[in-house]
Amino acid sequence: MIQLLQEISPETRELSAHIADALSRPLPAEVAEKARHHILDTLAAMVSGSRLAAGRAAIAFVQRFGGTREASVAGSRLVTSAINAALANGMLAHADETDDSHAPSRNHPGCAVVPAALAAAETTRASGEKLLRAVVLGYDVASRVNHALGADALAAAGRLPHSFGGTFGAGAAAAALFGVDALKARHLLSFCAQQASGVGCSVRDLDHIEKAFDFGGMPARNGVTAAAMVASGFTGVDDVFSGERNFLQACAPDPNPGELARDLGQRFEILATNIKKWPAGSPAQSAIDALLHLMEDDGVSAGGIETIIVHLPARSARTVDDAPMPDVNVQHLLAMLLVDGKLTFGSIHDHGRMRDPAILALKRRIELVASEDLMHALPRRQAIVDVVLRDGRRLSHRTIAVRGTADNPMDRGEVEAKARDLMVDVLGSRRTARLIRSIRNLASVEDVARLRRLWQADTPPVAT
Repeated sequence: MIQLLQEISPETRELSAHIADALSRPLPAEVAEKARHHILDTLAAMVSGSRLAAGRAAIAFVQRFGGTREASVAGSRLVTSAINAALANGMLAHADETDDSHAPSRNHPGCAVVPAALAAAETTRASGEKLLRAVVLGYDVASRVNHALGADALAAAGRLPHSFGGTFGAGAAAAALFGVDALKARHLLSFCAQQASGVGCSVRDLDHIEKAFDFGGMPARNGVTAAAMVASGFTGVDDVFSGERNFLQACAPDPNPGELARDLGQRFEILATNIKKWPAGSPAQSAIDALLHLMEDDGVSAGGIETIIVHLPARSARTVDDAPMPDVNVQHLLAMLLVDGKLTFGSIHDHGRMRDPAILALKRRIELVASEDLMHALPRRQAIVDVVLRDGRRLSHRTIAVRGTADNPMDRGEVEAKARDLMVDVLGSRRTARLIRSIRNLASVEDVARLRRLWQADTPPVAT
């Protein structure tokens, strides 16, 4: 055993010790506050996602298999095994384009980490403070694994960074709540490595069901599975990140293992994670932001529009250019914003509005330009919206830091307002308000499982 321990890389040793000790370390106040925002935002995505196609499919699927009553599935009365709950809630959280994102590591950490942490917290009857610390840990691990792999290179090879990082982040969060020590944490990392997978073709999924599984359900399930196995006594490879045939060499052309533990406990990745202001695709956020500025600052309105030219980074433009789903169709979203004066969860997901004559008339006046220059601009996913008015005026706005991103974060009131819009139709106004207050005061909750009734729904989702 001594010989094996001497072969453990410094990065793996530090990362595994960090996972094992995570629940004993107090969080800085701003980190704890940001964690509450992301837990609420992800819960809201889960509740609203329970009524969308991916969410309905996930609930119906796990309901078929029953399981020990350990953890709940949002938006339903279902209580099932921790692994099944993580799968379902992960799919609910990414049932559309509502959940958070971490641009530097090309990851959607919330839809994997939060469902996994909730499932483990309910199972172990953990406190709200422990849940907060586990979630922060999950974001830290998810991003660092992707940095070590090289997220851009991973994506360029056709792999899906979201499910790679998400699996490790979910596993770390769940393992901390299951009480693993440093040795078991190293074995956890190996079981996560064996399950980390994902192919980039998921972006072609028009129904957003496989994509919900790939981004949220699969990594949440795999992470909880790995954590539960090592907590129950499964042993594995002591260091999956170094030595012969290791994970980084297998998956990355130019890995950087130093990123695995860089600045742990000092740099908190949840602070660098974006919360979407609007429940729409990330590439559309900057364009919505820019047009809204022109409406509020310059009085631009639907009746005065001659033409609109939207400049987006080339990769973003390909994703949102007249897409068949309303929440990722940038021309439709901008036209609807002008017609309605606002965007809500209900309107953004209303397929019928894509046939609205007033929206269609405006949509024909909107041109999307794929910009190579914006591809290299930082922060990522900037937008320029140029407007020509019927009175001859020409107006332009460039969004550099979208509201809700790490460079321009929303405050508590804005996060709670978004969550309220997402949840009220499912939970009702009274239960929604109670859930928001409970997450605001999460550090004082003694048993997270006692909160489950707040995100459960009396009326089950309509079956697919």
